[in-house]
Amino acid sequence: MTTTTTDQPRKPMPYQRSGSLMRLRGLVRKEFLQVARDPSSLAIAFVLPVILLLLFGYGVSLDATHVPIAMVIEKPTADTTSFCAELEHSHYFEPIYVHGMPAAKQALMQRQVDAIVHLRADFSEKLRLPDGAPVQLVVNGVDANTARLIDGYVTGAYGSWLQHGTEETGTTDTAPVRLEQRIWFNANVRSRNYLVPGVVAVVMTLIGALLTALLMAREWERGTMEALMVTPVSMLEVLVGKIVPYFILGMGGLALSVTMGVWLFEVPLRGSIWVLLLGSSLFLLTALGMGLLISTMTRVQFVAAQVAIITTFLPAFILSGFIFDIGSMPRPIQWITHIIPARYYVSLLKTNFLTGDVWSVIVPNAVALAVMATIFLGLTRVLSQKRLD
Repeated sequence: MTTTTTDQPRKPMPYQRSGSLMRLRGLVRKEFLQVARDPSSLAIAFVLPVILLLLFGYGVSLDATHVPIAMVIEKPTADTTSFCAELEHSHYFEPIYVHGMPAAKQALMQRQVDAIVHLRADFSEKLRLPDGAPVQLVVNGVDANTARLIDGYVTGAYGSWLQHGTEETGTTDTAPVRLEQRIWFNANVRSRNYLVPGVVAVVMTLIGALLTALLMAREWERGTMEALMVTPVSMLEVLVGKIVPYFILGMGGLALSVTMGVWLFEVPLRGSIWVLLLGSSLFLLTALGMGLLISTMTRVQFVAAQVAIITTFLPAFILSGFIFDIGSMPRPIQWITHIIPARYYVSLLKTNFLTGDVWSVIVPNAVALAVMATIFLGLTRVLSQKRLD
């Protein structure tokens, strides 16, 4: 009597599936207990976002307001008084009246003022000529960004003053073109609206990458990884058990950051909350995958923390478009930004907050994040083996 056997994969028995779920639940509970007992994890997840948002919301500003400028008026007239009143009523300037250009230049050299507005003695006479009256503007160019802002503000104030003058006198504007500015998506030109969504990306990077970069390394340093290897727990269960708690922790940090941004800093959220949650979930999975990959390859907490800061936090801060415009970077650096996950998340966040659900922007960025999450999590799974070497 002969029997034949076929090599077919065994189906997991019900008790095996239930055992796997019990092990996974135990691992998740273990990680939650470890997070609850680790003040540093809770501080990074909930205290650090508050500090960063307060710092960038109140302490950091890309706007130039209440700029001290020296006013040099060679011959006071009704026109010069009217123009100076235009600058005084603007919250961008704090005019300081000085006598003569030498005193104004000295104040500029000593950083008492940031710019000089010089109205010559023939200002009123030339104002009524076809070419108009020139206004000399001297700006301290040490800070190029502030210098450009002051130049634009003074030019805008002068144009607004000329327009008001023509409206009051009933004369027609001789200029062939009249510019009327229309600012979309951030009508008040508040840098806070631009910075806060970027801070959310930095917070999610810290929670996702920095915390998880220490997980596997901590297990190796404490010797608990060897104990896990002699149990029936698979490496896939270990990884899932570590991802789930920190994913929930990261979404909690997201909720705190978005709540502060909308209610405390009054940043508009024009897009769908579901789009925000989906994009944030994809980025958080990418950051978790990067952190676990770093932790798996280094196995030392100090090295893992340093690598995580260099490869995740600093690129998210500098190369993501959070503060510095990617289009103004050198072309090779622009190419490098395409491998930075935070670049796509910052673009998605700023679109969702300030513009709305613009699918031509949201979909490509979401797809890029999904691909990166798959790559990093896949590499982590491949490199995570149940062996001691």
